[in-house]
Amino acid sequence: MNDHAISINPATGEQLSAQPFATREQLDAMLAGNHSAFKTWRNVPVAQRAVKLRNLGTALRNHAEALAQMITAEMGKPIAQARGEVAKTANLCDWYAEHGPAMLATEATLVENQQAVIEYRPLGAILAVMPWNFPLWQVLRGAVPILLAGNSYVLKHAPNVMGTALFIKQMFAEAGFPQGVFDVINVTPEGVSHAINDARIAAITVTGSGRAGAAIGAQTGRALKKCVLELGGSDPFIVLNDANLDEAVKAAVAGRFQNTGQVCAAAKRFIVEEGIGETFTEKFVAAVQALQTGDPTIDATYIGPMARYDLRDELHHQVTTSLEQGAKLLLGGEKIAGKGNYYAPTVLGNVTPEMVAFREELFGPVAAITVARDAEHALELANDSDFGLSATLFTANTQLADDFAVRLECGGVFINGYSASDPRVAFGGVKKSGFGRELSHFGLHEFCNVQTVWKDRH
Repeated sequence: MNDHAISINPATGEQLSAQPFATREQLDAMLAGNHSAFKTWRNVPVAQRAVKLRNLGTALRNHAEALAQMITAEMGKPIAQARGEVAKTANLCDWYAEHGPAMLATEATLVENQQAVIEYRPLGAILAVMPWNFPLWQVLRGAVPILLAGNSYVLKHAPNVMGTALFIKQMFAEAGFPQGVFDVINVTPEGVSHAINDARIAAITVTGSGRAGAAIGAQTGRALKKCVLELGGSDPFIVLNDANLDEAVKAAVAGRFQNTGQVCAAAKRFIVEEGIGETFTEKFVAAVQALQTGDPTIDATYIGPMARYDLRDELHHQVTTSLEQGAKLLLGGEKIAGKGNYYAPTVLGNVTPEMVAFREELFGPVAAITVARDAEHALELANDSDFGLSATLFTANTQLADDFAVRLECGGVFINGYSASDPRVAFGGVKKSGFGRELSHFGLHEFCNVQTVWKDRH
């Protein structure tokens, strides 16, 4: 195994950095420092923690361009989208700084004479295993509420975005967080296992693939520690006959191809009612064909390279297998020759439930279109998945939309708009998309000891 975490620019193939993995001694020393920092940080008043979060938002804005350029260089996100990720994350800091303290306040119960109250206490040091596709947002959407609650935070980031990880650590220092409260470890899977089983780690949060989530979740269970898993998705995007087709196509393209299709909660299976199947497909293919693919440092680029060559190879194998199974190639379907991990924006038609493109997560710029006989069949197809992260529905029938929302098996339903995350609402999935919630008060309370305090009970 390589003894360094290697970061390679996916647009050029150039090596950006090589960070050595920590030794067991270095890992133990970091865990000791983080646990010690927690003991102090937990006693800092919530209002003062909130001030630090506002400082963090300011630091992110002050370094926004450099941070966006780092994200683009390390994982290939088109620069305009990278800038959007930084701005969204800074706003997250502001939102929790303003609204979070009230969510942590002592909560009265229905016990007579208020003899019992609920208190939200921190758990301790939280280990976070994070992915590369939103290397800033996905870290801070968990870290911000975790830290506001009085916990400390240990980041194990993806090896190809260690530059971004260290940049984030610098932002916490600039914001005035005490040393060790937010820390970064660069370790192998064996190092992650060691940290999970270390008594100084109180709980674990993971965003990543189902395979990684299952492995870490199993270890966490054996260690009798809490775990939140935000895993993959194969989100359905349902378009019914009465939908506004132009709006549906616009949302479908953005929902599938943002971040070069490398999004967990994103439209992947397009389930279109038979009456508008042909028209939707024609409009969708034309809109995808118009997207600009190329150098991610150029503002006009919408689709950049995939983050790693092995992921591109895996995606291409899923496409070719689906074609062998009977899918129809409507656009793309090939690796783009030359430097970088580019894959042509691809649309597959005639996709049926037994095909790879329907059953597996397509983590890249590939869309799969399935035609449903009617609305009820569309709902059946949408739920015919091992995943349950989010779902989108386009229809003019508000009563039907409400009925579908009840029956869709997923963590988030988006009616006449594509999936997104926002600090004001909970985010997470069901089935093999994981469990637990991030964002809103749900995310803030996930890593709290919800403690009942009885007073003078006789």
